[in-house]
Amino acid sequence: MTTNSMPRRTRLMSGAATGLALLLATAGAAHAQDTAAPTPDAVEEITVTGIRAGIENAIALKKSSSSIVEAVSAEDIGKLPDTSIAESLARLPGLTAQRLDGRAQSISIRGLGPDYNTVLLNGREQVSTGDNRGVEFDQYPSEILSGVLVYKTPDAALIGQGLAGTADLQTIRPLKYGKKVLSANARYEMNSEDKLNPDAKDTGHRLSATFVDQFLNDTLGVAVAVSDISSPTQSRRFNAWGYPTTASGDLVIGGAKPYVQSNNLKRTGVIGVLEYSPTDKFHTSLDLYYSKFREKQILRGIELPLFWSSASLQPGYTAQDGLITNGTYTGVKGVMRNDLNTRRTTLKSAGWNIAYDTDNGWTLAADLSHSDAKRRDVIFESYSGTGPSGVGATDTLTFNTTPGAGTTFGSSLDYTNSTLFVLTDPQGWGAGANGGAATGGAVTQAGFYNTPAIKDELNAVRLTAKRDLAWGPINKVEFGYNASRREKSKEVHESFLTFGGTIAQGAPLSRPIPKEALVGTVSLNLIGIKAMLAYDPTYLLDNGVYTLVADQSPAVQTRNWAVKEDVQVAYAKFDIDSTVGAIPITGNTGLQVVHTDQSSTGTRVNPADTAHPTSNDGGDKYTYVLPSLNLTFDLSNETFLRFGAARTLARARMDELRASQSFNQNLSNLTSTDPNTSYFSTEGGNPQLRPYIADGVDVSLEKYFGRSAYVSAAAYYKKLSNFVNSGASTIEDFSPFLSLLTPAQQSQLGTTKGLAKAPQNGKGGYIRGIELSASIQGDIFFAPLRNFGLIISGSYTDSSVKLDDNTAPIDMPGLSKTVINTTFYYENNGFNARISNRYRSKFLGEVAGLSAARIYRTVDTESVLDAQIGYEFRQGPLNGLSILLQANNITDEPFKTYQSGDPRQTIDYQKYGTTYMVGVSYRF
Repeated sequence: MTTNSMPRRTRLMSGAATGLALLLATAGAAHAQDTAAPTPDAVEEITVTGIRAGIENAIALKKSSSSIVEAVSAEDIGKLPDTSIAESLARLPGLTAQRLDGRAQSISIRGLGPDYNTVLLNGREQVSTGDNRGVEFDQYPSEILSGVLVYKTPDAALIGQGLAGTADLQTIRPLKYGKKVLSANARYEMNSEDKLNPDAKDTGHRLSATFVDQFLNDTLGVAVAVSDISSPTQSRRFNAWGYPTTASGDLVIGGAKPYVQSNNLKRTGVIGVLEYSPTDKFHTSLDLYYSKFREKQILRGIELPLFWSSASLQPGYTAQDGLITNGTYTGVKGVMRNDLNTRRTTLKSAGWNIAYDTDNGWTLAADLSHSDAKRRDVIFESYSGTGPSGVGATDTLTFNTTPGAGTTFGSSLDYTNSTLFVLTDPQGWGAGANGGAATGGAVTQAGFYNTPAIKDELNAVRLTAKRDLAWGPINKVEFGYNASRREKSKEVHESFLTFGGTIAQGAPLSRPIPKEALVGTVSLNLIGIKAMLAYDPTYLLDNGVYTLVADQSPAVQTRNWAVKEDVQVAYAKFDIDSTVGAIPITGNTGLQVVHTDQSSTGTRVNPADTAHPTSNDGGDKYTYVLPSLNLTFDLSNETFLRFGAARTLARARMDELRASQSFNQNLSNLTSTDPNTSYFSTEGGNPQLRPYIADGVDVSLEKYFGRSAYVSAAAYYKKLSNFVNSGASTIEDFSPFLSLLTPAQQSQLGTTKGLAKAPQNGKGGYIRGIELSASIQGDIFFAPLRNFGLIISGSYTDSSVKLDDNTAPIDMPGLSKTVINTTFYYENNGFNARISNRYRSKFLGEVAGLSAARIYRTVDTESVLDAQIGYEFRQGPLNGLSILLQANNITDEPFKTYQSGDPRQTIDYQKYGTTYMVGVSYRF
């Protein structure tokens, strides 16, 4: 079914893109007659509110910018158009989002993923709560932001510019706003799915309030915004281990890990802005931001080791096109999982700016900023089964694999029988009775407890000087210097959940599930199994049923790292205001000189004592010159041709800069004489990595129709170099480690050489694309349609990037070839309605892998549909009151990933249901 529907959807999206091109042409023809410039007497003051206000503000920002930009603007104080800032950004031309647990979280700009783009808050670079550089946008409440400006082409004064783009999140400026306002919003949230776990929540809330006022004859401005949310989501998650090949050459599911998952996200965000401008020559402002983010995930399911276990695939199965779709496994020893993941994050940011206009025309400014984030996760896995490895009943499972979806099973065991199932190590993952574990002996691994922690801190100081000039085409000059220090670290602690220590110390192999821990059962109809036992794993840990035994494996210690970056930027920017013939030209040109001193500390294996890794460090210094040029040609009749050219850079991922290095021994390769498949190998980071470099050219043609509509066509080309090859390796001699082998093993060793894997800067290639966008009101075509509007954009992106001369082009992380965003709205006399769709084709996305490590996997095409309807009272006793109903993910679009470029080999198939919100807001 998937095979047939995908081409049809592609044709539909292609048709939409063609229709957009026709719309651009039609709109231009429809307004060809409106070319006469209005006289001053025709100027009319019109107050616009609601959806149109947000659209007009965004259009004004796009139109007035000297760079090629996209903008999101709040409809009103505290009212951005979506439930999260990530969803708002994902609707902009050339941008799209990746979902996590049903919510939009990370953003790709023009085909480049989150790690290649930069996020600013009021022009200041921000840290991230993620493992690397990509900002997790769900840390920023949309309710307390006034808008976002996305730079697709940078200028020399833009500090922290990203490789593909820079998103500047903006809070309100109280003096510029110039009015007193107090607004409050409240929303009730629920999901179409009933809670999938009995101890979860299925309803939530969103509360926010904003206060803005001016004092001391409008010389002092204050703005405060507060947001508090509790947002529950439900997820039905199928996950496959993979698809090995049988002796007959057919692919078959090798194992499964399905869950029903209940999330509850709690976030409190506060923004404070203080502005003071006692004279026209002096201005100072203080911006403060604080966010506390807590998330709880309850996951329950049965991990089913199949082909990659002692289970047996029975004859008589059905294979279609090389994939076994129906069959039976016997001897299946399932691992019943009652898992609990929690995340606690705090994000703080502060910025202080002072500006002074001198008597000789210079404006001098100083800006101090601080941003820091702390995140701590608890990944808590609890296992139960019919007995320890080799003991207890096994299951006979029939299975039915649907290509492109998932696998369902028919079971012979009752997974709700509390007398049949015990707390244990069903698969012997702790080395069980086989002996030998990194803890100093075999353990009954009845679970796993992982607590990774992230710290990220950025301090910066910026000095600028600018003044107006009358120097030919140059009408303004700006000089600046920015110095910053960023320090980010990751610390990992991993422990086994045991029953009192090692088996040799007398620890039992299993324990019954205490009745006090049971909370009921959960349905597993997503995989065809009726239900399973549900218990609270924290009860087991808090009441001494589990004992934590730290994993002392050197591999765990080498996952810890710290990276420090000292960056100095000096820049000069010249604003342009001139003409070529009769065509006015505005814009800017300039350059940045960027010097970076980067270093990292970590751990690596000590040949003399492999059980105790030693400290390791490294780093590098480098300088790059980044020129930029932005020109806007005014072709008259509100038509503009924009041209941008710039060199930009993005530093390597933090985990790739780590100085840590793990050490591996593969006994099956003991006799191999090939260093590429030998006994010894290492894997780690490279603190000497240079940044990715992009030389880009952008062209955009924009036609505006007053302040409420525009059409645009853009094209861009970026040449990439220094692209990091994450899988690079060199051959090293491991002779110092020979003492780790017995004399018999040394005599059999094929070679002392092996691979040392570490990322290296490689070649590059290009990314290129086109973007078409339009914001149209219905009266352009027919006056009675004045209350209707359409916002639509489509982009096509292509790339060819090689890691070296001998490899094929890679898939760029975050790149969807086709992205189409559509919003259709209606607004009249306070009533408003909107329906929006976000479509993106398949892409390489970053997801969580083993031990919370980040891995890349192909994410399938998706199309997410949202809608809202509301009414604003504009007179009478209810004046200022608004009511709103929103529905997100209306069609319950699944999140799908697959492997090996084969959509049939589904790895993840997740469904989240539809989220509904009903709310009220009041503006005093």
